[in-house]
Amino acid sequence: MNEHEKEPEQDPREAPFVVDTDLLTQEQLDGLVDEYCTRFHGTNETELPLSERDRVMTAVRRGDLVVWFDPVENNAGLDHKPG
Repeated sequence: MNEHEKEPEQDPREAPFVVDTDLLTQEQLDGLVDEYCTRFHGTNETELPLSERDRVMTAVRRGDLVVWFDPVENNAGLDHKPG
């Protein structure tokens, strides 16, 4: 591959990043937890996905799940921490 075939690097201002949960209101965090619990409803074999709220919130408080913000899509969601 020569220098003319390089793919352009992503603008760092467009890269998703982790948001400190202390910067969010409880209502925002509750909404992200609810979205996480219901995201895979139908594929996770759970009839009551919101019954997992406490377990998911505990994972957020422990840092096992983090809040990601995507500035290009202008949305946030929970996912596993990087690295």
